[in-house]
Amino acid sequence: MTHPLKGRVALVAGATRGAGRGVAVELGAAGATVYVTGRTTRARRSEYDRPETIEDTADLVTEAGGHGIAVPADHLDPAQVRAVVERIAAEQDRLDVLVNDIWGGEHLFEWETPLWEHDLDNGLRLLRLAVETHAITSHHALPLLLRHPGGLVVEMTDGTAEYNRDRYRNSFFYDLAKNSVLRMAFALGHELGPRGATAVALTPGWMRSELMLDHFGVGEDNWRDALEQVPHFAISETPRYVGRAVAALAADPDVARFNGQSLSSGGLAREYGFTDLDGSRPDAWRYLVEVQDAGKPADTTGYR
Repeated sequence: MTHPLKGRVALVAGATRGAGRGVAVELGAAGATVYVTGRTTRARRSEYDRPETIEDTADLVTEAGGHGIAVPADHLDPAQVRAVVERIAAEQDRLDVLVNDIWGGEHLFEWETPLWEHDLDNGLRLLRLAVETHAITSHHALPLLLRHPGGLVVEMTDGTAEYNRDRYRNSFFYDLAKNSVLRMAFALGHELGPRGATAVALTPGWMRSELMLDHFGVGEDNWRDALEQVPHFAISETPRYVGRAVAALAADPDVARFNGQSLSSGGLAREYGFTDLDGSRPDAWRYLVEVQDAGKPADTTGYR
């Protein structure tokens, strides 16, 4: 089917840039109406002070074949989130897909810095942005999602449950945030499954987000130039890759078989047969274990 999600309604919370934008665009490409939220608009920037806006994301959704609707919202404010959901209910009377991608913590965690040396205010704000926002959004959105059977909730995180279980992830606060989101999906699966809906945790691999490309001083057209600095960046993927993973899940009538599970873009590419924009299928988490973490030279043969 060209537009398997035509007639379906999605809310991508935290869709200004990165994975959220990639997910919103691919849901649009599948024909969905997509409400995109975030704090950065064409009139006002968030603390990130980045140029990407929710209006830009909504335009990309529409250009891809869906209907993009930008709604400014700070997901730490329950009243703003409630207003977003009330608008969706009034305009659509349904919500089929909720993607919790709110994050906002790149500038708040300190790599390999122990808890007692880490800036406490930054760490606590990271937890609020990465955990509390998801809980607030689900609290208000799930009653609408449950009006019709077959709803899907996707909790976006970093790392699979298997990978994160035995590995320290960057800092106490980062580790706690990303693993909390994994547990959210498990708990929501327990609560939603008997009520006809599905919840999963989903992680991209090493993603070529706007921030990551800027960090390496490259663009999407010349990203391989960054391999001179970090050879393992060869396994990286575009934000649209994890977006295609969400679109595939949303279009799968048997998606409930994944309820409560931890999934990855690379794993779902094998399951559903989609590719990244360049036609490859990066499997970053398998690569990390078998190549990068194993101390082997960068070589993506068999991994993309």
